Amino acid sequence: MSRMGTAVAGLLGMSVAFAALAGEGRVPNGVEHLDHVFVIMMENHSYQQIAGNPAMPFINSLISSRNVSTATNYFAVGHPSLTNYLEIVGGSNFGVRSDNSPSWHNHSCLTNLQTGVPNADNAAGSFPNPIDTGSICPISGVGTDAATEAVDTWNEVSPPVFNFLANIDGIKSVPAAANTLGKSIADQLVRAGLSWKSYQETLPVTGADGINNSNGTASNLTTYEAAKPLSPTNLPPLTSSNLLAAYAVKHNPFAYFQSVQEGWNEENSLRNMVAFDGPRGLYADLSSGRVPAFSFIAPNQCDDQHGRGNGDAFCQFDQGTAAFNGLTNGTQVGLNPGLSEQADVTLRKIVTSIKASRAWHEGNSAIVIVWDENDYSGSPTALPANTAFPDGNQNRVVLTVETNDEGHWGRPHGGVHSNVYYNSFSLLKTLEAGFRLPCLNHACDNDVKVMSDLF
Repeated sequence: MSRMGTAVAGLLGMSVAFAALAGEGRVPNGVEHLDHVFVIMMENHSYQQIAGNPAMPFINSLISSRNVSTATNYFAVGHPSLTNYLEIVGGSNFGVRSDNSPSWHNHSCLTNLQTGVPNADNAAGSFPNPIDTGSICPISGVGTDAATEAVDTWNEVSPPVFNFLANIDGIKSVPAAANTLGKSIADQLVRAGLSWKSYQETLPVTGADGINNSNGTASNLTTYEAAKPLSPTNLPPLTSSNLLAAYAVKHNPFAYFQSVQEGWNEENSLRNMVAFDGPRGLYADLSSGRVPAFSFIAPNQCDDQHGRGNGDAFCQFDQGTAAFNGLTNGTQVGLNPGLSEQADVTLRKIVTSIKASRAWHEGNSAIVIVWDENDYSGSPTALPANTAFPDGNQNRVVLTVETNDEGHWGRPHGGVHSNVYYNSFSLLKTLEAGFRLPCLNHACDNDVKVMSDLF
């Protein structure tokens, strides 16, 4: 989530819109069958802030490797974090343009798809239409999602430094789509007889149900009653300033879907969400070789380059620069090298563990590393209509793909630096092509391409 929680009034920028189809369509083609895919999600840094970053030698070794492919023209779609996570796993924002927590197991609320009212931050109250700022009703059903305008002037901007924020590049936009299905690739996988897990670092051992933030021990559910014995759920008072919110539900998108919250199918339930450690965790599964078809891997907020204000030097937010009121401006100036190094070391550990697993050597496997969005840097003044933002202020992020040698890809692979325009919907469409699943929501849009060259 952005630390820039204020908004400013203004007119929306003119844009070039995608053709929005929504719903569920045909099975895409263009990618060999995938047996195992590991998607590793990182946080809040642009392509320019990662490529060439001296504190991040591992990811840069992948970007320059002859065995790894890199998308050099890949864009996140909008802000903040949760919006992008939902778009990657479900092909839509589902009316959510905030990082708000779920309204857990709420059966009486109306979803944002049903109401057509977006859930957003809108701290300055400048959006001209009604919005919802509360907890997010469990996603389900069919309805209309929220439009993603070319230029954000009301929701995730940071006056007076960045009054205008490019959701993609400042020109492209995504209109609201009717007939949006409130489901994700998890629902599709289970329906097809395939398995999935959401590996969430620092998730409490008690599981994901009702957990919005946690340091692995204490969470938002932790209370204290002096008359009761101390326990993991009954601890002395903790405040938001000393509870390190390492695990964040906003980085666990599957937790927002009603089908998963209710667990009507045990294979598609909160049980699919596990920590990195423990008997059913990421490293245990990799060690045994028993991994699902789709592994969604989210390091905690100290390890994914997000940062926390109450963390140590290797978890602190980027310090930014005085010229930008302590914010970063899309370049490597003002980055916290400790946070960058922590993220890089975490990636090395995860990728090395995947490659050491028996599962990596079975069939066609792929590792995808992707950042969810840029650093929220924008422009203090409005640009002329249909004008692209400077490259460092666009929502262009790093995405790499590495495939295994033991698969049957049928052609040489790796080392491709693709300049084809891709976005979050392209990633979902590619995963669906590999798993032979129908395209879902905006992944079905006519101009959303499968990443054939990267795979």
